[in-house]
Amino acid sequence: MWAFLVRLEYILCLSSAFSVMAQLYGDLPPRINQTHLTPSQLKTRQVGLKVKGSNFTLEGFPFQIIAGTMHYFRMPRSYWRVNLLKLKACGFNTLTTHVPWNLHEPRVDQFVFTGNLDLMAFTTIASHVGLWVILCPGSYIGSDLDLGGLPSWLLKDPKMKLRTTYKGFTNAVNHYFDKLISRIVPLQYNQGGPIIAVQVENEYGSYYLDKKYMPYVKKALVTRGIQVLLMTADSGRELRRGHLKDVLATVHMKDITQETYQELSSIQSHSPIMMMVYTARSFDTWGALRNSLDPHVLMKDVHEMFKLRFSLNFYMFHGGTNFGFMGGAASLNTYLPMVTSYDYGALLTEDGEYTPEYVTFQEYFSSVLELPMSIQPDHTQKTVFKSVTLQHFMSLWEILPYLDPPVKSAKPVSMEVLSVNQGNGQSYGYTLYETYISKGGILSSRGHVQDRAQVFLNEQHVGVLDHTTDHLTIMRNVYTPVLMDRQSRTCWALHSGVPVAGPMVAPLSSLPLGLLLAEEPSRDERELCVSPRYRATRTTTP
Repeated sequence: MWAFLVRLEYILCLSSAFSVMAQLYGDLPPRINQTHLTPSQLKTRQVGLKVKGSNFTLEGFPFQIIAGTMHYFRMPRSYWRVNLLKLKACGFNTLTTHVPWNLHEPRVDQFVFTGNLDLMAFTTIASHVGLWVILCPGSYIGSDLDLGGLPSWLLKDPKMKLRTTYKGFTNAVNHYFDKLISRIVPLQYNQGGPIIAVQVENEYGSYYLDKKYMPYVKKALVTRGIQVLLMTADSGRELRRGHLKDVLATVHMKDITQETYQELSSIQSHSPIMMMVYTARSFDTWGALRNSLDPHVLMKDVHEMFKLRFSLNFYMFHGGTNFGFMGGAASLNTYLPMVTSYDYGALLTEDGEYTPEYVTFQEYFSSVLELPMSIQPDHTQKTVFKSVTLQHFMSLWEILPYLDPPVKSAKPVSMEVLSVNQGNGQSYGYTLYETYISKGGILSSRGHVQDRAQVFLNEQHVGVLDHTTDHLTIMRNVYTPVLMDRQSRTCWALHSGVPVAGPMVAPLSSLPLGLLLAEEPSRDERELCVSPRYRATRTTTP
């Protein structure tokens, strides 16, 4: 119900924008024929995406950006081409995609740009099917990923200040950008590639801990060869704080009011309006009802944006899957870890099938835009697998003797600073903290459990410490393991904690147990930490 009420408020703001826009921009332009503005048609590249008055232009021609977001890392590589064809066939002319630092550099100075993380191949396929590309390279990308796409090994530094000009952070970003941007540069519009714009960071106006940070990110991109149009993206309330000089400000649909459009005009005069994140709903979380929205409300928004000649980006066109532990969490009034599906009310289902809303959008786009002919892919064939019957298993306690020696400490330590994973700490999974107690009492987390801790006495489960329960009664003279389930770091880059013992007096040990999961993407790490007398963590080999 909350999401529905927010949506109604947003529609009213769009309606009220007509009078504002008429005063600021005058008469709206006629229907645009963009059939000649495709990567294959524009062989000569002299003038890329530009701002001219209240319009975008591409190679000097008026251009309305109709974009949809898809993430190459949330779908198998074998789906890339067919899903991009479906984006084109629906009437979209641009792909927006984000680049997750934590997947491309899972360990310090170990980079992955192959297989399911071959960004260059994904971008090239987009060009071949007739799509332009808006790229969001971060470093922070949000996208409802664990830690917003930042690598967890950054948290090994006890003084780390994420998304600031703190040297420990910028040194890591510089090294990452050295590897990433050199791969992006040849794919820019002026070099014959499909990338027409690059987004600088993501919604920094809502974070804004360091006013020097956004200029630093802009300079880091430009000095490495990014020459296409730069954009920022912020909610309506945070536009000015996230804005950069000589960079186009775009808006996310959150917190939009009539004053939002006036604010945009005061920032950048009569520039075109780009709704950088227009979304049908939000992600689903464990323990909550699925988010839903009336599709008629959805289309009403789109109709009004087209009347106003907004450019827009539909987030998500295809949501895909949070493979392994990549999904993040929201932390509003309560902690809400994300489910495996990243359906997000997309126009394609999680497995890439058409939705009724896809057809509705396709029909509407064909009625208001002159579009080039596109291939309409058939439904994707599926493979049916036989049921799997579990015949043998080992309990957690039976596995412990076969693990690497535990890490011992006087008190619990966070998983990111464990001396495992080639010195990179533990990124995902579980950690088992173990100790002996000499007397009973109250085991209190003191607010340090930012995930979910299962507490055992002599290997028997006795309770859970989490965001709603911060203490348990413990008997005396028993061996007490605490299994930490690292559910998800928040999408906004907050640090997770570990329990602080009350009656525990013996040293602790932490031991990592690796889980090897055979699923896309193949390079994802899967780590289950188990440890006692304080054991710590062993990581899997990729």
